[in-house]
Amino acid sequence: MELSGEQAKGLAMFLIPSIEGEIPTTKKILAAVPQDKLSYKLGDKGRTVQDLMWHIVQSDIWFAEGIAAGEFAQSDSKGAAPGTVAEIVSAYESELTAALGKVKAMTPAQLAKPISFFSIMNFPAVTYLQFLNNHMIHHRGQLSAYLRSMNAHVPSIYGGSADEPFQMPATA
Repeated sequence: MELSGEQAKGLAMFLIPSIEGEIPTTKKILAAVPQDKLSYKLGDKGRTVQDLMWHIVQSDIWFAEGIAAGEFAQSDSKGAAPGTVAEIVSAYESELTAALGKVKAMTPAQLAKPISFFSIMNFPAVTYLQFLNNHMIHHRGQLSAYLRSMNAHVPSIYGGSADEPFQMPATA
């Protein structure tokens, strides 16, 4: 796939606000995890809640940093997850916002430049923003299922939840 700089910039102008619109929802789901449930996991093959939360944080930042750098690093592990829900949420917000700032500063030519994804794919940099968004939503969905299974509060995502029912605006 080839894109002109103008096409790539147009895609970025659509995708970045979409990602930025998902960040508050992801933060809300991360913040809903009870501190005393960080070691909870689903089944023998499931990750702990803390590991899943930290995967969301690290992966979203890794995607944005890779796009901005024009290459995806083999491993960008930032070590073990912080010990508190608040620290995980704070890292997500501050580091992802900073990484997206780097993407926003990219030129149209940089956004259109193909990036190899470990020799599996070779797409224009801007298209990986959709991968970031899909990945964020996918794992956020997993985390919301963890919340429900541990009988924790499940915040609304795109509509109401059993814990936060949809309310029609008073002006409707």
